[in-house]
Amino acid sequence: MQAILGVIFHFIGGFASGSFYMPFKKVKGWSWESFWIVGGLFSWLIVPPIAAWITIPGFVDIIKGSASGTLGITYLFGVLWGIGGLTYGLGVRYLGVSLGSSIILGLCMVFGAIIPSIYYNFFPQVGKDSFSAIASSNWGMTVLAGLFVCIIGIIISGKAGVMKEKELADARTSDPHGMELKTEYKFALGMFVSIVSGVLSACFNFGLEAGKPMADLANEIWKAANPNQGNFLYQNNVIYVVLLWGGLTTNFIWCMILNARNKTFGDYTNKQTPLLPNYIFSALAGTTWFLQFFFYGMGESKLGNGPSSWILHMAFIILTANLWGIVLKEWKGVNKKTTTTIVIGILTIIVSVLIVGYGNSLKQ
Repeated sequence: MQAILGVIFHFIGGFASGSFYMPFKKVKGWSWESFWIVGGLFSWLIVPPIAAWITIPGFVDIIKGSASGTLGITYLFGVLWGIGGLTYGLGVRYLGVSLGSSIILGLCMVFGAIIPSIYYNFFPQVGKDSFSAIASSNWGMTVLAGLFVCIIGIIISGKAGVMKEKELADARTSDPHGMELKTEYKFALGMFVSIVSGVLSACFNFGLEAGKPMADLANEIWKAANPNQGNFLYQNNVIYVVLLWGGLTTNFIWCMILNARNKTFGDYTNKQTPLLPNYIFSALAGTTWFLQFFFYGMGESKLGNGPSSWILHMAFIILTANLWGIVLKEWKGVNKKTTTTIVIGILTIIVSVLIVGYGNSLKQ
């Protein structure tokens, strides 16, 4: 039952991540950097402490009482994760949307799932699964098989995307954040940038691991007040406050640079645009973005912060994004072979989710 609940929570989080950009589509007359940073202020600065305040009494004291090393490393991983997200667009520029996205998301999934367990192989910690322990157990091998199947699903989906790009050559190209992109095919440079982006994007999960002492303390306090009720669902919310400061730092600097370069600082007060709706839709998008990790933390409390949580999170994001593409008719006009390929990719990712969920049920 715990595994099922964990999968459901990760699905809700993945759906939020795959859907958060929809309100941004309602913003009128603003440049990308303007609505992105307004939404980002809600995602990374405003909503996380509100969520922590509602769910974790005394979360400020937990942060204040944490070791400076824990806070610094958690923040640093947030900064690196932010850089990974911003370099996403370069990978897409040099490899194309589908190929670049597939490589970056695939690497993000693999590194985010595997690297922490390898770290714990060399620096064991109580309650943490090392890679050796995962590879030597039935549940662990099942989870790794699910990871492998998901990578296959990403490759198939990427192949479908490449086929679509060739068929719809005149279609506008944009990255998952909605920025219009110029495709300039440079395979070697694109691979390098995509690898960097994929690795850095996985730093969010590394940040969760680094900030775990804060979540553990929140969990201990809650369990002391609520004995025999399992782990605290919202323990990760205190980590997000610090981790997302790092993401805010990177994105704020970049958006301010773009505002200056493109002379778009006037967007925030331009009365020729629907200012109130723009702020509301940006805030809604930013809040929806944060909900992915709010529910990620709930899922992780049921499954543990091993590879399973990260795999399921990434799988549901990719699955939701592909399904939205179909609902919004982004695949309209492609031939039957291309449609069949993307459907097979989606079904393969769904199978991977079932495998990972089954692996966690074996562990429990």
